[in-house]
Amino acid sequence: MKAMYDWDTKSFLKAIFGVIIYALGVNLFIRPMGLFNGGVLGLSQLINEMLIKLFALESTFDISGILNLLFNIPLFILAYLKVNDVFFRRTILCVAVQTLALSFIPIPKTPIVDELITSTLIGGLIVGFGAGMFFSVGGSCGGTDIIGVVASLSSKKMSVGKIGILINLVIYSISGILFGINTMIYSIIYSLFSSFVVDKNHEKNICTTAMIFTKDEPNKIISYIKENLKRDATFWKGKGGYENSTTYITYVALSKYELSILEKDLDKIDKTAFVITNEGVGIDGNFKKKI
Repeated sequence: MKAMYDWDTKSFLKAIFGVIIYALGVNLFIRPMGLFNGGVLGLSQLINEMLIKLFALESTFDISGILNLLFNIPLFILAYLKVNDVFFRRTILCVAVQTLALSFIPIPKTPIVDELITSTLIGGLIVGFGAGMFFSVGGSCGGTDIIGVVASLSSKKMSVGKIGILINLVIYSISGILFGINTMIYSIIYSLFSSFVVDKNHEKNICTTAMIFTKDEPNKIISYIKENLKRDATFWKGKGGYENSTTYITYVALSKYELSILEKDLDKIDKTAFVITNEGVGIDGNFKKKI
């Protein structure tokens, strides 16, 4: 598991359960209301609903999970060629689990919650929570994630979010034309709310700064930050007010997720070190947010 996905058991299980929770939110609260996801899964759902209408099939007919897998196959190849092996393997695992979960979790014939807005928000909450779980350990359910990562690697002006918005505009416009303006509006509300939940819970989206104080020159700490977190740092020499001794301060901007890794290993790097952190700071300019 460690060699194949670069995950420990806890991270592996977190990714799997996150995908299953995501699928539960979609099938139990979003699909019964006739609403749509964005991205490749949303496209798969659109085609599934069009087949139901065209051939007068049962409303419980659902091959969107299988269609989602098929549409992702060329994107898997793109991930392998343009990103890296670990991202490729993690994406295949998450999409496979997502396909099984979407295919086997039954869609209720009648909605669990009758009120459309309530079902939309509950579904968005569950989906956002599940997505935050697998995103937090570097998981991905393919689709626009892959396209966005590849585009962001090719151009600094592009990002996963921008690509997702462009594709979702097309998906929701088609859903509005085929299934009515209410379907489009509530699908957009669901998408925005689930994204909000992901952003609030996904530690890689929370920017932090850390000031690390050490007695010795911080060469080991800076090397660790560069090699393990792929970040850079600034340091300067100061004087302790109590002992009037030399102190080195290392300053680094990173995500909350990366900070948790740094704090876990800091004692192994330098036992004299202590850290002051500031969470939720605004960082502009050339600071790379990572999925």
